[in-house]
Amino acid sequence: MRNSKSILKIGKPKFAFVGDGECEYWYIQMLKRNERAINVDFKPELLQKKKLIDQYKKVIELSNDYDKVFWVVDFDTLVKETREAKKGTKTAIQEFKEYCDKISGGYENIEIVVNNPCLEYWILLHYERTSKYYETGDRVGKQLKKYLPEYNKSQSFYTKQDSDIYLRLKPLLSNAISNAEKLGRFDFYNPETGMSEMQLIFNTKQIKKGIEVK
Repeated sequence: MRNSKSILKIGKPKFAFVGDGECEYWYIQMLKRNERAINVDFKPELLQKKKLIDQYKKVIELSNDYDKVFWVVDFDTLVKETREAKKGTKTAIQEFKEYCDKISGGYENIEIVVNNPCLEYWILLHYERTSKYYETGDRVGKQLKKYLPEYNKSQSFYTKQDSDIYLRLKPLLSNAISNAEKLGRFDFYNPETGMSEMQLIFNTKQIKKGIEVK
């Protein structure tokens, strides 16, 4: 078992964020851009189209140099890969569970953040208290358009100056955190439940301290 490092560090804490989705990458960039009072160095990592094993290795690698590593996972991607797996082979969901077990067994500075099915569910929780399960991100996106009619998964929408995704959602951030907390943690034995664990990022002491949630 690997124990977390107990090394005295000087300067700002360093947080790394690893995911394979562009939306997560842009969202964390906007959090960093808008919340200047957070006394943390952010390093968003986009491992687009990388295999699960590559993401896992990157997370472990970063845990050696960063105070905290968040591995943000869209579960719908794993469901899709599991359905496409050849019969008799290890599925993506089985592989992910193995990595989760390894991390929980010895990497205290790694936080796994599951969105089911995807980041859009976190955005939806700003507007709704729901646990409805959507099989795909597109279906969540359709529901989101009731509140954000112009919503789309583009860099221009997520990062637009003075109207980026984080700024739009911040007045409802406390709603999202509360709604996400009520849904609890992801359960491998009950995967058909809509949920998001993005609140784990905002409940981290250094980030929570730097944000005035209204």
